[in-house]
Amino acid sequence: MKASLFTLTALAVSFSVFADSPTKPFAETIYHNADVITVNDNQPEASAVAVLNGKILAVGSDENVLKLADARTKVIDLKGITMIPGFVDAHGHVMNTGLQAVSANLLSPPDGPVTDIASLQTSLRKWAEKPINKAQDFIIGFGYDDSQLKEQIHPTRYDLDAVSTEVPILIIHQSGHLAVLNSKALDMLGFTAKSKNPPGGIIRRVADSNVPNGVLEESAFFGALIPLFTQISPEENELLFQAGMELYAKYGYTTAQEGRTMSDSVTTMYDIAQKKKLLLDVVAYTDIQLGTDIMKPPYLSQSYNNGFRVGGVKLTLDGSPQGKTAWLTKPYLIPPEGQTAGYAGYPIMSDEEAEKYVGMAMKNGWQLLTHANGDAAIDQYIQAVEKATQKYGAGERRFVSIHAQTAREDQVQSFKDLNVIPSFFPMHTFYWGDWHAQSVLGDERAENISPTGWALDRDMIFTSHHDAPVAFPNSMRVYSATVNRITRSGRILGKDQRVSSMTALKAQTIWAAYQHFEEDTKGSIEVGKVADLVLLSDNPLEINPLELADITVLSTIKEGEVIYTQEAAIADNSCSTSRKCQALATHTFMIAGLIPHIH
Repeated sequence: MKASLFTLTALAVSFSVFADSPTKPFAETIYHNADVITVNDNQPEASAVAVLNGKILAVGSDENVLKLADARTKVIDLKGITMIPGFVDAHGHVMNTGLQAVSANLLSPPDGPVTDIASLQTSLRKWAEKPINKAQDFIIGFGYDDSQLKEQIHPTRYDLDAVSTEVPILIIHQSGHLAVLNSKALDMLGFTAKSKNPPGGIIRRVADSNVPNGVLEESAFFGALIPLFTQISPEENELLFQAGMELYAKYGYTTAQEGRTMSDSVTTMYDIAQKKKLLLDVVAYTDIQLGTDIMKPPYLSQSYNNGFRVGGVKLTLDGSPQGKTAWLTKPYLIPPEGQTAGYAGYPIMSDEEAEKYVGMAMKNGWQLLTHANGDAAIDQYIQAVEKATQKYGAGERRFVSIHAQTAREDQVQSFKDLNVIPSFFPMHTFYWGDWHAQSVLGDERAENISPTGWALDRDMIFTSHHDAPVAFPNSMRVYSATVNRITRSGRILGKDQRVSSMTALKAQTIWAAYQHFEEDTKGSIEVGKVADLVLLSDNPLEINPLELADITVLSTIKEGEVIYTQEAAIADNSCSTSRKCQALATHTFMIAGLIPHIH
């Protein structure tokens, strides 16, 4: 028999009747009858968690933790729902994710509707017809992927001109490393047949001519994008930032990263935080090539100021493997348009420049995140770290190799030797695994992208990330890919690189907190740590690993306050199991009846 709304509410909510005591410690909130995965090896499981002043007061059995309740305590019966620590973003771009949230969705299934150039054009037209978007006098789309288009090619200026020749159009590749502009936008930004390729970038051309075909790679694209972003008003920036944080919260992230930013964006995020405490904790890394004037207090800090801090600097050494701009030691299986056999991508900078920037970070004591996808770029990075370490000595710097997609086994060993944390991108196995095998790298190299297994073989920690807005900040898709490595076609790509569900969870929680120097305050459910908690529809350690991507985030709790709850799922036909729907219903009524403060 189905439970009524009244019954579910009564089951979910109970208030303690303990007498007040001026000497006994009390909890503001106690969650009990829960399936708690603490991610704390010393106390891996519990059934109750008490919260006071945004921190975890107690973890343990219902019997022991409920002793901390009195008449002031909210006591929440979770009816067996799973609780885990809040996810910590090991690498993403929370402010740019806001741009994704407000742009035309050009993603391919399962995340969007685009399967060919015609459907891409349709998505742009539909977006542009909305009054709020029409008023922008600019059409922007995010997430097209040539590997998933039926034509298997990039759109060109002429495909976008078919949408409009009067309004400038910019569409961004899902990798974030390429873009396409229509003729109007190219004219506005000064791209002509006389334009030369900038260092570290390429302006693709119409066949047998110098005329730009609209596709811009790497620095050619970034150089075009920066002037557009400087025109965004403070109010629009705030909306983008908020939209990005809200999307992160939907997927259970309580700490977000802005993994490559500029000084003016840092001040923007800081100023927003000063007006009102941020929804999440946000740690930013400023582009070391674009100026380091911001690398000082109050911005640079080990602690958060109303939810914001600068954690260090970012260096970019190459591009995207799926976009075929990453710098490899061996050629791409199939070269991209305009390139010949033997093409292996290209570096962003010289060895001397890389060594200069790595040395600058080490000299100043700045944590450095370095984007290096191709193994040639990883070689360049390792060489730079080795030289800087010889000069400045070893230390607890927690430098990070971002993506390290095609890292060879010898390079993983070098990471260990140099105390570099690899932050891998296992989601590639799902989104682009087939593309890597069939077009980018070939079978042998594709099997070992994001080589988490090689890291574990060496007793290393690693982190797993989504790189949003390259992909949605979907924590469960990250989780599933790290464990299963299943491609879109159902192939297991690199069975020896798979890891356990617990290892993958650590890579998104306690190990990611360690990467940010925050392991003492976050990443596990332990007494004294911040009450960053997530409620899930299923226990990821108990279900079939192939079902991990289907787990639903029911609620995200930041420092004891609910910042996201999944209410709409009750009426949504997406509930795949009665167990999940029951969990959603129970949880939603509990939150609605108990916790009034939902951001």
